[in-house]
Amino acid sequence: MKKKAVKIIVALILYLFAMLVKFENAWINNAIFLVSYFIVGWDILRKAMRNIIRGKVFDENFLMAVATIGAFCIGEFPEAVAVMLFYQIGELFQSYAVDKSRKSIASLMDIRPDYANVYRGGNIEKVNPEEVKIGETIIIKPGEKIPLDGHIVEGKTTLDTKALTGESLPRDAKEGDEVLSGCINLNGVIKVEVKKEYGESTVSKILDLVENASSKKSKSENFITKFARYYTPIVVGIAAVLAILPPLILPEATFSDWIYRALSFLVVSCPCALVISIPLSFFGGIGGASKMGVLVKGSNYLEALASTEIMVFDKTGTLTKGVFEVQQVKPIGISEQELLKVAAYAENYSNHPISKSLKRAYQEEIDEKQIQNYEELSGLGIIAKIGEKDIWVGNDKLMQEKQITFEKCNEVGTVLYVAIEGKYAGYIVIADQIKEDAKKTMEDLKKNHIKQTVMLTGDRKKVGENVAKEIGIDEVYTELLPTDKVHKVEELLKRKSEKGKLAFVGDGINDAPVLTLADIGIAMGALGADSAIEAADIVIMTDEPYKIVKSMKLAKKTMRIVKENIVFAIFVKVLVLILTAFGLSTMWEAVFADVGVSIIAIINALRALNVKEK
Repeated sequence: MKKKAVKIIVALILYLFAMLVKFENAWINNAIFLVSYFIVGWDILRKAMRNIIRGKVFDENFLMAVATIGAFCIGEFPEAVAVMLFYQIGELFQSYAVDKSRKSIASLMDIRPDYANVYRGGNIEKVNPEEVKIGETIIIKPGEKIPLDGHIVEGKTTLDTKALTGESLPRDAKEGDEVLSGCINLNGVIKVEVKKEYGESTVSKILDLVENASSKKSKSENFITKFARYYTPIVVGIAAVLAILPPLILPEATFSDWIYRALSFLVVSCPCALVISIPLSFFGGIGGASKMGVLVKGSNYLEALASTEIMVFDKTGTLTKGVFEVQQVKPIGISEQELLKVAAYAENYSNHPISKSLKRAYQEEIDEKQIQNYEELSGLGIIAKIGEKDIWVGNDKLMQEKQITFEKCNEVGTVLYVAIEGKYAGYIVIADQIKEDAKKTMEDLKKNHIKQTVMLTGDRKKVGENVAKEIGIDEVYTELLPTDKVHKVEELLKRKSEKGKLAFVGDGINDAPVLTLADIGIAMGALGADSAIEAADIVIMTDEPYKIVKSMKLAKKTMRIVKENIVFAIFVKVLVLILTAFGLSTMWEAVFADVGVSIIAIINALRALNVKEK
């Protein structure tokens, strides 16, 4: 870009000098014009010649070469140089625009780890991450990137996950926690046991998504590619007819006048604004999405997202946090803390998520010496002796079997009833938490013209319907197996209009078939299953459903920019082409219709990059 800018500045100085200083011998001015022309236009001439040799004749380089050389032939030296000069200024704008959007996407490339410190033979070796095997232990010091996925076996730290998830808030990590490649270790020294080889690691998969994002073209991009292929030879043919036919059949018509018109026609006809600005708009949209932590695998998916009519969601891990937490503690005759203590002690030896949630809610350390006669009753609950008291913790069937009179709870979630020494002591409600932004997501999807929101879940009917009602989902199907989800999506696909799209949002392994089946598959969360991320077309790198709304807004904005550029470019070109054919415009109007429109379209396309990161 710097070299191109220098060439343009030097050529512009020479051009202005030749325009302002008039020598007695006009050929001195013409020679300066020629020098200016070759400085700024030699690379265009070279490309045109190289493409002709390769059989690729009709492109913008050919059009610019023919138009400017023809202008020299009819003595229009200043205009020939001006056309090439303005064209190169337009190309410089394009380079800047592409570079800016590429940097936005390439900012994700900063997550690529350069090395891994691995323990081998009692020593620490600095090696390429691709050489580290599963089961080996690596050490990550403060300020270093985590090179491979694994779990911490020693130490604790704070991780910067912004490059991976778009989240600015650091996360604490301790022994036993999973860590993902691409995060930055902020303070403590940690030892990590590697769980995935580099090729299967999170950072490798994300980089692969980004690098291949531009390989899948949208319909609009494909249209422009085909358009340019047929359009260019047609306008060259029209220009040739315009140069030759009128002087032969019209009285007083001169070849120099009509050749000038034909050359102006060629300059105007160059489809630069369309060829450059439309792919750039989509590229900017993909770059803008990456800035807010959303990976779009191709511009065709961005285009499809803008046309989405039906949005289908998985529940657990997508609209809910997928983490069971104590929602309600209702004691009878004892304190809340005492009820939590009794339940946590009774559930101490279980690894069930419900047991873990009880221990998290209790918060205090459990003295296992107090737990005796522990017995787990399948499908009922747990019996144990805590200290000197017999404790029963379980569902309503356990209470009924032990003939304990209890108060039936109708709250949604998993209800644990507790009895102490044969007497009912209260209940605890444990449920999956709804994500904070789930309700607002549904509200704003409706504002963005989503006709229907649907939830598919394998959870119980009462739980699924309660979540759907709370966040405002239109339709809910519960107790579904993975195959049932596929059948439901097949049914829902029949409801959309001909041009409408259906998007499915999920995060689990069982969501992969549905993500593939839907028009657009959206994987939720960087911690989602690998198979879900691979099957998806769009990956939300955080656990925020509201990013879907932001992505939709960006997709619609991108499509709006694309349509604006198409309409504006075609309107101006057709207008000036007609004026040129009738001799009502000069080469200067032709320059504006080509380069000016391109620059305006490029500046408009850059708007797709302007998104709020949060």
